[in-house]
Amino acid sequence: MTVLIAGAGPTGLTLAIELARRDIAVRVIDKADEFFQGSRGDGLQPRTLEVFEDLGVLDQVLAQGIPLPVMKITIGGHPVGERRMADPVDPTPDRPYPNAWMLGQSRTEAILRNRLADFGVSVVLSTALVGFTQYDDRVVAELSTGETVEADYLVGADGGKSAVRKQLGIAFEGTTDDSIRMLLGDVSADGLDHDYGYWFAGPDNPMEGIALTPLSGGDQFQFGAPLASNDADTTLEGLQFLVDRYAGEGVTKLRDLTWSTVWRPNIRLAERFRVGRVFIAGDAAHVHPPTGGQGLNTGVQDAYNLGWKLADGREEVLKTYETERRTNAMRVLGISEDLMQKHIDGDESAMDRGEEVQQLDISYRSPDATAALTTGDRAPDSPLTDADGNQTRLFTLFQGPHETLLRFNPSTTSTHPHAVTINHTPQPGAYTSPEAFTYYHAGDGDEFLIRPDGYVG
Repeated sequence: MTVLIAGAGPTGLTLAIELARRDIAVRVIDKADEFFQGSRGDGLQPRTLEVFEDLGVLDQVLAQGIPLPVMKITIGGHPVGERRMADPVDPTPDRPYPNAWMLGQSRTEAILRNRLADFGVSVVLSTALVGFTQYDDRVVAELSTGETVEADYLVGADGGKSAVRKQLGIAFEGTTDDSIRMLLGDVSADGLDHDYGYWFAGPDNPMEGIALTPLSGGDQFQFGAPLASNDADTTLEGLQFLVDRYAGEGVTKLRDLTWSTVWRPNIRLAERFRVGRVFIAGDAAHVHPPTGGQGLNTGVQDAYNLGWKLADGREEVLKTYETERRTNAMRVLGISEDLMQKHIDGDESAMDRGEEVQQLDISYRSPDATAALTTGDRAPDSPLTDADGNQTRLFTLFQGPHETLLRFNPSTTSTHPHAVTINHTPQPGAYTSPEAFTYYHAGDGDEFLIRPDGYVG
């Protein structure tokens, strides 16, 4: 099998790793001449951290990133307090990574590219998808280099302006609000403590101001400020003008601007995520406002859902990709849109983040399912102890491209190659874990098939 992926952002890279670790030939192309350098999607949600653990990149992500910072609030030149978007939560055995993690998008992409290289696959830059033709058994793609490529499947992870989605003729339903615009950038700020984030606003409207959020790996902050006119000065001087306006002259001097852009609310959802042998994922399928930090994370989840299904290849499996991920994208867009509206309305809770953005509650369960844990739900982690007293975790046993069969105090044997037996008392070849019985609401003889993407099958 061969898969061609158009787009080398977090979505395309995650999908490529998922395929490459299953020994599936994969080619990743991107029309850009160089890799993106900027923070952009810098918030990694707890579920994404779990995915990254499975992909073998979590240690690097944690080493290079930082937790959500404390924000110092200054209104009208006067410090008024400190706050976090979300208070830190202690890990539990079933939720090992309960807190969001901050890492600039370009650094996340670099980690994923390095992991992909472990499988002998590199991204090909300066190569755009010009067009493609579908046949019953393959897709033939034309590249900007003049090359023609045959693949079993094509995946468009090529962003909100997706050429793949456009050629498929898939409607991209939603809205773009040109009345709201924000200036974003990565910049250093002399005079500010890099261990904190900052919110500066005027006395007349405390909810309108600039945010400076520390970025890991140096002394830069991610800068965010509203734009009141159609004129957008994305230069260092333009950012300094806004800082002086909201924080006051002399509070900080900006330098080393390495990336800036103008953002406007663009909230859209593709009518379909698949046509025949061609799929779309990430921003090609759904675009989000930055509120809630859902865009990058949802794209990673798309790829994690799609990878094992492409490897499986059965139609009854492939068709669940659109059903599961489009329904989820619709829900997540609603969360992001609600938070965006709070910002527009000046709601003081607009900066608060709860469990609804962590993506740990993503479920593909049937709407009429009533069981505490059932098909389509996230499979919890749990500590395990083997007969010799050695400790491990369910997530460690799940790690890899395989499915896992959990068997709770079974009375029969199993030929499943990745069966895990959990008993009440130590026995050779089995584990004990009272916690697992609790987290899985399991009784003696119960079995749970865990999909390769960590959901109950």
